[in-house]
Amino acid sequence: MKNRVYGLIGISSTMSNWNADFTGRPKSTSNGDIFGSDKALKYSIKKHWLNKGEKVLYIKSYKITDKGKADEKNKIQPKTLEERYNEIFNTKLDKKTPSKEVLENLFNATDVMNFGATFAVEGQNISITGAVQIGQGYNKFEDTNIEVQDILSPFRNPKRDEADASSLGKKIVSDEAHYIYPFFINPQSYVEYKDVLDGFVGYTREAYEKFKEGALIGATALATNSKIGCENEFALFIECKEDSELYLVNLDRYVNFGKDKEKNIIDLTGLEFLNENRIMEQIDNIEIYYNPLITEITGTFNKARKFNIFTKERV
Repeated sequence: MKNRVYGLIGISSTMSNWNADFTGRPKSTSNGDIFGSDKALKYSIKKHWLNKGEKVLYIKSYKITDKGKADEKNKIQPKTLEERYNEIFNTKLDKKTPSKEVLENLFNATDVMNFGATFAVEGQNISITGAVQIGQGYNKFEDTNIEVQDILSPFRNPKRDEADASSLGKKIVSDEAHYIYPFFINPQSYVEYKDVLDGFVGYTREAYEKFKEGALIGATALATNSKIGCENEFALFIECKEDSELYLVNLDRYVNFGKDKEKNIIDLTGLEFLNENRIMEQIDNIEIYYNPLITEITGTFNKARKFNIFTKERV
């Protein structure tokens, strides 16, 4: 694949917590703006790939070991990067393992092919800048409220003074939030590895299609307790021509979100500068995905096709 791609991914959160900080509240900046980190979005995509049977290296996995200190035996613990690598590539990494072999394996992992990797284990120090770069996703809905729910546990906590009573917990959610993430795909990121690895062709159309699928499904499929109200609600893919010299800034700054009596409004009119001839002639196609039952897209673009984000049918 030689085409650069610019785009946006929209995640809605209803009575849920898309990305919590260490206090349990939705992650926010110092001035109170709610946002979701790129790691939260990447996790949902990687989890989708994992469930589909893809090789995913950078995701938490666990083991129970009978080795180590007495208080560590038979306890569940996360695997190390080396252990995860050995597991998914069915190999044994050691100091003598050639870096070429490690690189070939790394690029066979779907998450590494898309997002890159920092692989620092004994005997190896490899850094791969990912072809897919995702920015921070800011909440575009101005009327978001944070809700705190008290939760009564069915069990008591014997370490507390009030050990004769059931313990209390809290669940913190946002009543409604709409995150817009910018992303950029540069297939040229892996050009230097073509001379190092035999038969390596760089970033592939297959890898892009897998990213695209995860970007449209990952959040919706991630049905944990705190994420049950989160879903993919919008995505924009702007694919440049192979010889394009067009370079765009993060597009999320041009997007607004609002509501009318019946539907959510994702306002893309700020992006209509793309229709200028000198810009549009550099673009191969534009795809917009959304849920037409509850969402309306404003803004008109040449070469744009609209799809139902769930059925993938033309709208």
